[in-house]
Amino acid sequence: MATLAPDAIHGEFVRLAQAGLAGHDYARAAVRVLRRAVAFDAVAGVWFDPTAALPVDRWIDDSMVDDAGLRLAEIELDATDVDKFRELAATGRRAARLSEATDRKPRPRGVGDELRVVEVGDAGLRGGVVLYRRQGSPRFTARDVSVLASLAGECAEAQRVNLERDLAADGGDSDRGLLLLDDDDGIEMADGAAAAWLDELRATGRRLPLVVTAVAERARAIEPGRTDAAATVTVRARARSGRWVLVRGSALGNGGSAPRIAVTLEPARAPELAEVIADVYGLTSRERRVTELVAQGLPNVAIAGRLYLSPYTVQDHLKAIFEKLEVSSRGQLVAQLFVDHSLGRGRRPSPPATAAQHV
Repeated sequence: MATLAPDAIHGEFVRLAQAGLAGHDYARAAVRVLRRAVAFDAVAGVWFDPTAALPVDRWIDDSMVDDAGLRLAEIELDATDVDKFRELAATGRRAARLSEATDRKPRPRGVGDELRVVEVGDAGLRGGVVLYRRQGSPRFTARDVSVLASLAGECAEAQRVNLERDLAADGGDSDRGLLLLDDDDGIEMADGAAAAWLDELRATGRRLPLVVTAVAERARAIEPGRTDAAATVTVRARARSGRWVLVRGSALGNGGSAPRIAVTLEPARAPELAEVIADVYGLTSRERRVTELVAQGLPNVAIAGRLYLSPYTVQDHLKAIFEKLEVSSRGQLVAQLFVDHSLGRGRRPSPPATAAQHV
């Protein structure tokens, strides 16, 4: 089979995103493309909400191994694996081989070397992928690491295509659902809307979706008695349908050491997805803050005073923001990030040459 160069792989990823595949179907198709550049026997991936720093979905595929005997059903992306992704992201590297690690964990039966890659935006960790080779196979090479690292930094366009399609689609008017979980994540109560959301979020099996268990675990770690905004854990996740769901969790005080957890699930509207949109479009932390103040209706001089910048620097930030989001006015910028169904109905026009006058 011919070997694809990284730029060709990137183009294939964008094409797959434009085809409108659901999340796990997209991952499966992308893996077939990736195998044309790096050889591996099995693969697993996990998606994160970068602003909450929590895992929201996982995908494991061992269909590539044929009769090799390697079964990824034996490999769980547990908290240890999630932490490994975070640790790799914290180093500033985007890919690394297990053979380079100084603290190798015990290998599951039949598994040899592994290669991990992380995708990181300005808001934090977006996702991680681990490629496996069966025991006895050659280790991953430095060239394999380089290919995966380059792809990790070039997938933003495919993510933008997916996000534009998701937000342009009719998300429906699903009700807010409510779950009550015990200290072992057993369901004590689930209303009809929550049951429908659970069905849409599950990829396989009947266990609770990862996003729900991650939110519940974080909520249990919150200091008892808190009543401020930090007492509620909020995460955004993409369902199988492409719809985005807002998952919130909080502990219910019951005087015990392991409180029950209340979890609500509801459609995520554009305002709740503003951070996701900003991250996918590559807005820096300062650019996001400028955008928030624009949404509050502040002029450049007032924004400059709030951020201790000159009005000229604020104007430069706005020009960069307009270019990244392909808008030409403050109104379009606010609609893009904070108004429901704002991304859409086809590709947005490029900003005109006179866009600077709207800054």
